[in-house]
Amino acid sequence: MDLTLRELRVFVTCATVGSFTDAATDLHVSQAAISRTIASLERSVGNRLLRRVPRGCELTSFGSAILPQARRLLGEAERFEQFLQTRRGQLRVGYAWAALGRHTAPLQREWAREHEAIELELVRHNSPTAGLSEGLCDVAIVRRPIDGHRFDSVVVGLERRVVAFAADDSQWARRRQISMAEIAERTVVIDSRVGTTSGELWQGHEHRPRFIESADVDNWLDAIAAGRGVGTTAAATAAHHARPGIVYRPVKDGPRVPVRLAWWSDDRPHGLTELIDAVTRLYASAPAS
Repeated sequence: MDLTLRELRVFVTCATVGSFTDAATDLHVSQAAISRTIASLERSVGNRLLRRVPRGCELTSFGSAILPQARRLLGEAERFEQFLQTRRGQLRVGYAWAALGRHTAPLQREWAREHEAIELELVRHNSPTAGLSEGLCDVAIVRRPIDGHRFDSVVVGLERRVVAFAADDSQWARRRQISMAEIAERTVVIDSRVGTTSGELWQGHEHRPRFIESADVDNWLDAIAAGRGVGTTAAATAAHHARPGIVYRPVKDGPRVPVRLAWWSDDRPHGLTELIDAVTRLYASAPAS
């Protein structure tokens, strides 16, 4: 069977109003078009659905049997259309650990004010592409290099590197900033899948730290709060994950962390240009973020 939604809509309308003439009025087509559509549908299903009566039309027994199913299909089609309309008016932005740090709320407020037709939705997903490769977002905020064959990306800002440690750390509790060499003397907690810390940061240094792995940002914070190690991260993490018992301090000689927006190379999302412009402006207005 090769049924169309248009045929089902004509059938349901005729059955509801009880007249080909009234159905034609409701659907803004000719009565002849209604008759042809019903005839086509009846050929497809192999049975009579409506019979003409002096005052209009009425359902046959077969027509009565399929009417609820036709209404259900049309309802599903309407919900699907509403879903498509919603997705066209939505820009999902994924992130793994932290979105845009202290720029996140200003972006959301500015976007809601200036782009009423496109809703900005933040999606957290702990993967190297922050949900982009999994289809969970349209644009991803990433702070690591990304596969240039599959994805396009642009650097929208730079963030200062900070170190996180337990608030009762006897050596660092009163310090205002820490050096990379000092961090190298500690155990460093990392997330090698999505984090911005690896042994490459200490190339050219005399020592490299010992590393232990964490599963995600919450596990990372738990390990640091428990005194199992310290961690280095982008400043955005400090803005998103303030926690009692953990202190963040600038790394005075730590390299800045590039912040990128990434998207599928073959699928540039609607609103991307405006998003890039908005985020770039926020970082440019606060280069020391």
